[in-house]
Amino acid sequence: MGKIIFDTATSINGWIADENNSLDWLFAVEGGEHPDEGLFPTGITVMVEGSTTYEWMLAQEDILNHPEKWQGFHGTRPTFLFTARDLPVPEGADVRIVSGAVTDHIDAIREAAADGDIWVVGGGDLAGQFLDAGLLDEIAVSVAPVALTGGAPLLPRRVESDRLRLVSAKAHGQFARLVYEVVR
Repeated sequence: MGKIIFDTATSINGWIADENNSLDWLFAVEGGEHPDEGLFPTGITVMVEGSTTYEWMLAQEDILNHPEKWQGFHGTRPTFLFTARDLPVPEGADVRIVSGAVTDHIDAIREAAADGDIWVVGGGDLAGQFLDAGLLDEIAVSVAPVALTGGAPLLPRRVESDRLRLVSAKAHGQFARLVYEVVR
């Protein structure tokens, strides 16, 4: 069984999206448009997203009109979309819309992942739900040299230091890559 990883980029003051739920600030950073290979998780066979992340990606890349762009980020991996709304799915994309608690769907997510890892792409609250349920194994954060005035917080939970163990800290271009193991 693979790991469940929350892997995201953040501003230096802890925002993963700005007040408009945009990531334009991230792509403006040198290397943000085409991140180093070390800034993405490997071994991922399933992705998990919340509706804000999903809708931003659809709009940003005009994916509904250009469904081939879905493959650029998601590949052919199944994507579990947590939402209470009926959202459009790009043609040819394996998007499985679910609602409710992450614990209600973890068996299906793990089954789809087989022995591969599961990437909780965003947002922070969804990752927090995996953490609250004792399902999150790792938090990987790429810190960008940007400060935002508000937006979506990295992880809207109080997490004490006894829950996280630093595995690595490395520079990747303009980004600081921090990887933490979640202690149960």
